[in-house]
Amino acid sequence: MTALTLRAADLIGAARRAVIKIGSSLLIDTATGGPDSVRFAAIADALAAWRARGIETVLVSSGAVALGRRRLGLPAGKLPLDQKQAAAAAGQTALMMEWNTALEPHGLPAAQALLTWDDMENRRRWLNARATLEALLGAHALPVINENDTVATAELRYGDNDRLAARVAQMCDADLLVLLSDVDGLYSADPGRVADARFIGHVPVITPEIEALGGEPGKAGTGTGGMASKIAAARIAARAGIATIIAAGAEDQPLQRLERDVPHTVFSPETSRSSARRGWISGAVAPRGHLHLDAGAAQAVRDGKSLLPAGITRVEGEFARGETVALHDAGGTLLAKGITGYGADELRRIAGLKSDAIEAALGYRRGVAAIHVNDLVVEGQA
Repeated sequence: MTALTLRAADLIGAARRAVIKIGSSLLIDTATGGPDSVRFAAIADALAAWRARGIETVLVSSGAVALGRRRLGLPAGKLPLDQKQAAAAAGQTALMMEWNTALEPHGLPAAQALLTWDDMENRRRWLNARATLEALLGAHALPVINENDTVATAELRYGDNDRLAARVAQMCDADLLVLLSDVDGLYSADPGRVADARFIGHVPVITPEIEALGGEPGKAGTGTGGMASKIAAARIAARAGIATIIAAGAEDQPLQRLERDVPHTVFSPETSRSSARRGWISGAVAPRGHLHLDAGAAQAVRDGKSLLPAGITRVEGEFARGETVALHDAGGTLLAKGITGYGADELRRIAGLKSDAIEAALGYRRGVAAIHVNDLVVEGQA
């Protein structure tokens, strides 16, 4: 698939996992301030159809603050932080009730996951969140993610779900990010003000000129996002090797329509997902610890398999779960680098043990692998 032929239909057809973000303006009935149940049901239908095709989906949904504002009788306009947090707390339950009602007929359990900036930027919490999402998808649930506005502060928050969605796509190794908006894509100027504004269907590279087309952040009605935040999200995704689609979500069957070539904007990834991840891991200048492996484990890592505790013969250094460590073969040669799923003390207790003995040794088990294959980069392969 070349940059010249990159289309939504191609991206969806090739996708294994996708993150769909839908904003408040598409979920709230502007006349009543309550949920637009018809829209919830339409999105649920599309998500179920994608799942039936083998596309695992994660939903990033706004709407809690808007729904909570109505439930608490708070005034229109910008709310002070404490009132916004209160609205989020009251509205999140209503939001999840709507998604559960919409998804239940399709046999898709709605699973709430509230994330903060700290959850996404702290590596250990990132790993915890990623493990939870993987478990939910493995159980055929549909994760519904929102920023945890109840506890997030003004200084440490994303402030819009576009960028949160991009980080979630990166976290769960998605192939595709879809941002459903109240516009059908990117234009050379505001089409509401400039009659001959040119529609831009494909953005191969996000340049400063493209960023300037986003205008001022936060120019949206019910929500907090805008085209500037969507371009920022597309940049995050592109650097992680993930393509982004911006499309109108207010039409009937918004996801199905994408494959019928309705107007939409595609942002190309800057690299492949595997290359972006390998580059990040291999770029760790000073690993926090060293793992020495027996011959069998060393060969398994070379063959592209996860590192199991049974193959670890010695643990050097002090490091926490989620930090980068170096792997050495039996002769001491640097074999690989990886992000460890267990801390140094934990690995010392389970080194040499088979996977079914981990829980007995620790009292819990985070996974069978000391380092998952997706978190390993063999020397010379970065």
